Amino acid sequence: MMDDKQKIGIGLTSFGLLFTLLGVMFFFDRGLLSMGNVLFLAGVTLTIGPKRTLKFFIKPRNHKGSACFLGGLTLVFVGWPFIGMCVEGYGFLVLFSAFFPTVLIFLKRLPVIGTFLSFPGVKHFVTAIAGSAHQTLPV
Repeated sequence: MMDDKQKIGIGLTSFGLLFTLLGVMFFFDRGLLSMGNVLFLAGVTLTIGPKRTLKFFIKPRNHKGSACFLGGLTLVFVGWPFIGMCVEGYGFLVLFSAFFPTVLIFLKRLPVIGTFLSFPGVKHFVTAIAGSAHQTLPV
């Protein structure tokens, strides 16, 4: 069972991803990207807790991903949104690549999305990602 802080955290994380998507759609709008980043980090912190969030970002195996993610975040705040999002995107992939197979398994169970993920071309791609559950991105 989730408590209220975790529910709010999931909502903030979702809004963070939405604002980031809108920021990219509006040609890397600095304001939307910055708001998305702040909401995403706040949501993750509320969802798993401040101590676990800090431990996640400072784990030795996550140093490169954390540095890229936070460096990209800084570049977006400073005013270089395109370069910042590229660096941040790489950091995001390195940090969260272990969670992608779990997310794909969940998405396969949803009615409309599960059907889409079962199409022949998409299924091959999904199987390749889900099969690499124990592999990490080359750094």
